[in-house]
Formats: sequence, C-alpha cells, structure tokens
Amino acid sequence: MQKRLRLRKREDFSRVFKHGRAAANHQLVVYYKPSSDAASFRLGISVSKKIGNAVVRNMMRRRLKEIVRHMEERIAKRVDIVLIVRKPAVELQHPELKRSVQHVFKRAGLLTGAFRQDR
Repeated sequence: MQKRLRLRKREDFSRVFKHGRAAANHQLVVYYKPSSDAASFRLGISVSKKIGNAVVRNMMRRRLKEIVRHMEERIAKRVDIVLIVRKPAVELQHPELKRSVQHVFKRAGLLTGAFRQDR
C-alpha cells in the first residue's frame, strides 16, 4: 500500500477514535472519520499483542493491507480509517478475511462512495 494512504501518527489514530464512528463484526472493528486532509482514504491497522506474537501480528497487517489495496477503487475518498483486528480473524483464510473486511466496510458505508459526510 502506498505511503500516502497510511495513517501512522498517534494523533491521527486518536482523532479517528475520539471523533469518528465505528462498525464491527466478529473479526474486525473499523473506526472511520471524514478527513479534509487527504484526497483519498488513509488506513491504519491496529493489532493487539493479545492476538499473537510479532510474526502473527505482522502477518495480519500484511494480509489486511493487501486486501484493502485490491479494494482501493471501491473505498470512499476523504476518510480516515482504522482497522482493529480481533482474535477470531487470525484463524480465517484469505477469502474469508476478505469477505469480513468487505462486510465491515459495507456496514460502515465506506464502499462504492456510499460514505456520507453528515455522519
């Protein structure tokens, strides 16, 4: 995923958590907030130490980044997104994880320009 599409600063994550909205399923939680800074969406991924060791956490980050990279053209623009991984996500195969990401993004209204700024 391109650098311009990443949330990296603690302040950015905190802003999304504090002022954003959330949607969830059993495997993932997504926080999202409109942003005027970016021309596209920006994504941050959070994987707790409760999920597993560093190898498992990094694997989950890589898998999620790849899934979002393939969905890039369908995700709403001008929004900051933070994905939080829950423990059941570790056991999913790639197609199941992809469906889970699509499901939680759809619940949040982030797919195919369905994001509404008035939320």
